[in-house]
Amino acid sequence: MSKILDEKIEKMTPKERELWALRHTAEHVLHTAMQNLYPQLKKAMGPATADGFYHDFDLAEKVSGADFPKIEKEMQRLIDADLPLAQKYISPKEAKKLFADNPYKLEWVDLIEKRGEKISTYKMGEADLDVCSGPHAASTGKIGAFKLLSIAGAYWHGSEKNKMLTRIYGTAFPTQKELEACLNLVEEAKKRDHKKIGQEQELFLISQDVGPGLPIYMPKGLLLRRALEQWIVCEKEKRGYKFVWTPHIAKSDLYKKSKHWQKYEAMFSPMKIDKEEYVVKPMNCPHHFQIYLERIRSYKELPLRIAENATVYRYEKAGELNGLLRVRSLTQDDTHTFVREKQIPDEIEKILELATHIFSTFNFSHIKARVSTRDKKHPEKYLGDSASWDKAEAALAAAIKKSGMSNFIEEGEAAFYGPKIDIMVDDALGREWQLTTVQLDFNQPINFDMKYINEEGREERPAVLHIAILGSFERFIAILIEHFAGAFPVWLSPVQVKILPIADRHLEPCQKILAQLLAKNIRAEVDDRPETVSAKIRDAEMQKIPYMLIIGDREVKDNSVSVRVRGEKNLGSMPLTKLIDLVAEDIEKKRQI
Repeated sequence: MSKILDEKIEKMTPKERELWALRHTAEHVLHTAMQNLYPQLKKAMGPATADGFYHDFDLAEKVSGADFPKIEKEMQRLIDADLPLAQKYISPKEAKKLFADNPYKLEWVDLIEKRGEKISTYKMGEADLDVCSGPHAASTGKIGAFKLLSIAGAYWHGSEKNKMLTRIYGTAFPTQKELEACLNLVEEAKKRDHKKIGQEQELFLISQDVGPGLPIYMPKGLLLRRALEQWIVCEKEKRGYKFVWTPHIAKSDLYKKSKHWQKYEAMFSPMKIDKEEYVVKPMNCPHHFQIYLERIRSYKELPLRIAENATVYRYEKAGELNGLLRVRSLTQDDTHTFVREKQIPDEIEKILELATHIFSTFNFSHIKARVSTRDKKHPEKYLGDSASWDKAEAALAAAIKKSGMSNFIEEGEAAFYGPKIDIMVDDALGREWQLTTVQLDFNQPINFDMKYINEEGREERPAVLHIAILGSFERFIAILIEHFAGAFPVWLSPVQVKILPIADRHLEPCQKILAQLLAKNIRAEVDDRPETVSAKIRDAEMQKIPYMLIIGDREVKDNSVSVRVRGEKNLGSMPLTKLIDLVAEDIEKKRQI
């Protein structure tokens, strides 16, 4: 087990540690059961996770979810046997002999040997032995309830250059009641999966011809994204942010100057243009620095808030890509604020106010801050000296204290150039997401020799705050899709009103209604398909359209609209002007219906 995982476990509460150990034990039960059922397989690796556990197998035979009952039966047999788990340290030589026929275990043994660490193994009963440093439950009988959840392909180390393995996911709890609650949540999460809803509502697609991790927004998806972008721009402009635009590529020298070239591993390979080396940009900060450096700055200009909704490109392993949640092309609502040191607490307080306003609008709950500091044991990971880091971390601590926001410290999670604050929220299913990032940077102003003239006419160096409120539009939209289960607030809905003619003779009046709605900037469509009105209502409900207007002979005669609200609620007949006012109020108040 890595030192990072060791430290993670050390920070857990006793109850969290106990659950982690139980799930780690369940993972061992899984791979032992698999070894018993498929003797020719090779065990690769598998951890406990925050949600359960998984294990990767190199299998000659095809295994699918249909095999889960058989695997679970063998797992239950091992649990009922109440097999003890015992740790034993062995030498690298002995480990290489024991795992001579398993290249995956030999790779782990070599890695542990190079780190100069002891090789820990765990034995379960008399048969199973594996390279592992725990922790585990005392015996398999401590597993009160478990369930295998899914199966998928996974490249070894997440790299498509390596062999595709079979990954089996599961979860485990002390009691059946806890397991059932979890399984209900899993089922609800499946229904809300943003990839499923994104396809059903035609929001986005991933084309293998374009490339994995490179999402394409379809018309409805772009309408949603544009509404979100326009709102974010408006909220930031009200708070003094100045928007800019920067190109998608830059000379590699720019990133060498910022030290991203040396420290940031997710950059794509460079390209040659006119004998010079360029890269697609992995971040926007060096570009925004050019705007600050364009002329000599006065203290009167600070804080200077430079903002851009900008697309960046970052390499992610193929096995880690996931719809819009994990991509290689992402658009950040990025901001770089240049401040004097004494302005830092007030500026961060303003940023936290904006973040809280944004997330409260979407009814996210349990908004809190994670203050990410450096790992003092590994100073080589970071830019700058210890004094600069001490100053930056103290400034963040003071700012978060002043804000009064609930917070906790996470050592070792800082960016390479400065500590940061991450805003965490819970969605409708109680799942925690990290959204806003605020990074305090004293090092890049040194790299780029940024200065301003103070009140006494002397040069001083500013600090930089790197801010992304949403994180990225892609990831935030994925979270919104799952949070709302595709039933977006009216202002975000790609189609806000669907007009449903009962018969062909009602098409012309429906087109006139459409024109009036569009003139009021209400996103509307006419369903002119030759289907029954009940079929049209059903489809509009499936698409989670907020308002449906049913138009027949009576509505045409009375110059009215029959209004149905998403969720099978009828508002009855009303003048179109009243409906327009109702929708406009929903949009203005960012109201969910």
